[in-house]
Amino acid sequence: MTSASTHEPSTHEPTTITTSTVHDDDAALPQLPFAREGVLRISPLYERLRAAGPVTRVRTPAGDIVWLVSRYEEARTLFADRRLGRSHPKPEEAARVSDAGVMAGPSGDHEHEDADHTSMRRLLTPAFSAKRMRRLHDRVAELAEGLVDGLVAAHDGGSDPVDLHAGFSVPLPIFVICELLGVPVEDRVYFKGLSERMATLTGDDPAVARAEFERYTAQLAEAKRAEPGEDVISDLVAAQAHDPRLTDARLAELTVGLLFAGHETTVNRLSLGVVLLLVNPEVRDRLVADPDGSVDAVVEEVLRLAEPGGMGLLRYAHEDVTVGEGDEEVTIATGDGVVIVTSAANRDESAFDAAGAFDPDRSPNPHLSFGHGPHFCIGASLARTELRVGLATIFNRLPQLRLAVEPDALTLHTERLTGGLDELPVTW
Repeated sequence: MTSASTHEPSTHEPTTITTSTVHDDDAALPQLPFAREGVLRISPLYERLRAAGPVTRVRTPAGDIVWLVSRYEEARTLFADRRLGRSHPKPEEAARVSDAGVMAGPSGDHEHEDADHTSMRRLLTPAFSAKRMRRLHDRVAELAEGLVDGLVAAHDGGSDPVDLHAGFSVPLPIFVICELLGVPVEDRVYFKGLSERMATLTGDDPAVARAEFERYTAQLAEAKRAEPGEDVISDLVAAQAHDPRLTDARLAELTVGLLFAGHETTVNRLSLGVVLLLVNPEVRDRLVADPDGSVDAVVEEVLRLAEPGGMGLLRYAHEDVTVGEGDEEVTIATGDGVVIVTSAANRDESAFDAAGAFDPDRSPNPHLSFGHGPHFCIGASLARTELRVGLATIFNRLPQLRLAVEPDALTLHTERLTGGLDELPVTW
């Protein structure tokens, strides 16, 4: 992987470079995703890019050039900047990250993005109310206990090691998000398969899976019209009667966003959280001894450090945006793609002391794993609930849990947008 500097020559005037501009050094631009040094670390290239400038030019897996944000302060500022959005005035000309069926390029109606976003938050906020989260907490705990029962039965039956990723981390969030959305129990495996296919980075199947997902949600919406429940899709169907812009296609777009926010990222952080605790036994011992008193801080540090994929969050400049000061000042031109890498920002030494250390005692812990500003992840409370209950249940039931392989032997998915472990072999 080439690590040539992507910082433009310093001037005292803002440097304006669009993603379509041809540069002599374009061939030398580093390409996402960057090579990593194990499942608990990110690429050392991010540290060099942070030193190079407030934003730096990189190439996406799709081959397009975008601005990459790896510093904490710039990431926080740009997350909150309303001049950046998910839509693009000319979608066919927009830089793309990959061929995945979700989060790969521009989305939404450029003309109505702000209004649509406000409407979406208003529609979905009740789904994540304190009342629903309290009810879901008990259901998450029940599901987690049942999944650990399954791991114990497999272990006692002679399966040693057992795969905690497949047996716990994958099914728990899919059960929960399907319950929240209102997906029938019998469709959960199919729903999970669609999610994984849409997240694949290359080939034609992600687009096929996305179209299949839209057909499925349209059928589910029709069923909810006839027999509504207390779930998100029923809420959205009820709202369609008052909002002509809330088409079935828009409903599918909102559903897929919730699926990835509430399922894929939690799956992968559960497994990586377990690994972080197993390689930091003093923290694990504290969690085992006092789960109620320590789990919240553990979860925040897991959220800060666990990085399943490393692709970052894609935005587009809706007007020129200047970042940096003095010699570092750079202008992101209208239409340019911007990838904000929270895992790099969360390891910025200017924002976190000993940023690479797993330290649940750090306070405050203002990580950016759920974003910041008006687009702060609406499902943050759900993700925190699943991580709290999941990690506490695992280490309460299996206090002698240990890795069955060396940490360096663990591997990550490289063909999926959301990354994550291939497997997590454990024993006790």
